[in-house]
Amino acid sequence: MGLAVVHTRTLEGLQAEPVQVEVHLANGLPCITLVGLADTEVREARERVRSALGHSGWDYPVNQRITVSLAPADLPKASSRFDLPIALGILAAQGVLDKQALGSHEFAGELSLAGELRPVQGALALALGLQRSAQQTGCAPRCLVLPAANAAEAAWVPGVKVVGAQHLRDVVQHLMPGAQAVPLPQTPAPLDLASSTPTPLPAAGCLRDIRGQAQGKRALELAAAGHHSLLLVGPPGAGKSMLAQRLQGLLPLLSPEQALECAALRSLLSSTEAADRFAGPAGAVGWRRRPWRAPHHSCTMAALVGGGRPPRPGEISLAHHGILFLDELVEFPRRTLEALREPLELGHVTISRAARQARFPSQLLLVAAMNPCPCGWLGSRSPGAPACRCTPDAVQRYQARLSGPLLDRLDLQLEVPASTPAELLRPPEGPDSISVAQRVARTREHQLQRQGCCNAHLGAAALLEHAPLHEASQAFLQRAAELLGLSGRGVHRVLRVARTVADLAQAPRVEVPHLAEALQMRRGLMSRAVA
Repeated sequence: MGLAVVHTRTLEGLQAEPVQVEVHLANGLPCITLVGLADTEVREARERVRSALGHSGWDYPVNQRITVSLAPADLPKASSRFDLPIALGILAAQGVLDKQALGSHEFAGELSLAGELRPVQGALALALGLQRSAQQTGCAPRCLVLPAANAAEAAWVPGVKVVGAQHLRDVVQHLMPGAQAVPLPQTPAPLDLASSTPTPLPAAGCLRDIRGQAQGKRALELAAAGHHSLLLVGPPGAGKSMLAQRLQGLLPLLSPEQALECAALRSLLSSTEAADRFAGPAGAVGWRRRPWRAPHHSCTMAALVGGGRPPRPGEISLAHHGILFLDELVEFPRRTLEALREPLELGHVTISRAARQARFPSQLLLVAAMNPCPCGWLGSRSPGAPACRCTPDAVQRYQARLSGPLLDRLDLQLEVPASTPAELLRPPEGPDSISVAQRVARTREHQLQRQGCCNAHLGAAALLEHAPLHEASQAFLQRAAELLGLSGRGVHRVLRVARTVADLAQAPRVEVPHLAEALQMRRGLMSRAVA
């Protein structure tokens, strides 16, 4: 009889929980039994492991009873990443491998029938989990052995030794006892995210490419400086999508911690995307790019918020620390849009199922665009524009697809009028994206030093502390809130935007002009309805 223990991890949302793969060989009817809430993909490992061991030149114990326990038993296990730990556990239980060397490693990888190691999903999340476990225990982290296609991705996590292998045979030879062991080459560490100075990223376009739309450009600067959500309302061809696409070039690069968190979320969906995208000398630049997600309006609620079995992140989590652009906002199913309420307010989404629960971060910058009516031409002041053919009831039904509670959570609601032919034919004017991005970076840095977060994330108590109002400013805001029918949430959001306006002007206090501009930036849908 033989017993061996192999260390690996399973994913619960973005968290990589440690798992011990215990393999026991005993006399009895020849069979292999998997216990420990193993999913279908894990149970299918029996056939892959059997074939991989045979084609790699190692004997499979066909005359013994094999019991594989995945502990802890109450934690669900999914994915094919358990193939490699199970195969190594069987060999260690037979005495082929050095059990002491086995204990200083963690393994994850899918096996082909010929023994080749195939990439798995969530490699970066596994490395982050190993790093956190080592920090909590105060011990040196174990060496992480992954398929070669995942090793470069996981090597971005500082302080974790990662080695990549092409075949099961390479891993077995590395764990052989004594002088027979063959060391695996350690994956070279990429550029240091913290010490490297990445070059500016090419944006989707420059602000100077947009003719006119001075108020729209100002709204982009406010949204980027204070991390404020933005709704653009205007007729077809007014430039709503062009404005939204320029926002990515105004935001500062991700910090190293944010970049790793965003990449870990992407690695949960694709086994090779992160490694392919961020390999090479330009890796630091690619990793620190703000995510941009623009799902089609036909996407389901599970695709937008997250779901599946096991739960996987949706578009709002893939846009974490970045931008989620919802074009044709009212064409999304209302039930799908209503699911955005809690994530926008809390900064995370919790997906609960009968057997498990997963939590994914969703601190995103929401940018949405819509037409004011079904035909799109309501309130258009452009000469020669088609007249609106929609009845007042049709306009009301169309705008009612966007519920009041969701609309109340959008900080900036801007009317985007169509540019005139004279404006479109003018030479480029106004500041470019680089100069605006520099102002945004200075403003964000000032906010972080003052309060530790962007203005959009200020709580009610912190907002009153960092945005106090004089008597005249308080009276002005109170009167405006009564005339416009602002809710309590709306008043606080206006005050947050006014704090950002003051920060861009380098003003220590929020004054009446700052409040007036913030209120003007929150009347896009209202002014259209009046028109």
